[in-house]
Amino acid sequence: MPLDFMGMDPETKEEGSATVWVHHEQQRIVIQGVTADAALAEEVGSIEWVPGHAVGIPAHESVISLPLRMVPILRKACDAAERAGLSDPAPERAEVSGPSGDA
Repeated sequence: MPLDFMGMDPETKEEGSATVWVHHEQQRIVIQGVTADAALAEEVGSIEWVPGHAVGIPAHESVISLPLRMVPILRKACDAAERAGLSDPAPERAEVSGPSGDA
């Protein structure tokens, strides 16, 4: 199976749950989470995080929000992807701190 379950929000209730998978064929970490509200999406989309990079959230991307208690699950997904040889180290950038934008 190409989709490998990593974990879900440990405080999930009956409906909805932030969940993380590793998709082997697509070589991606797949995340289900709460869709960001308009204010958070505006905050994320209004800042030039990397000089020269377009401002805004492209139509094919989404901003989601995960509780910080899921950090261990995200680490598990990253580690699993590396162990499976799926991760391709990003090219070095000169002291740029911020998201890659590759959603």
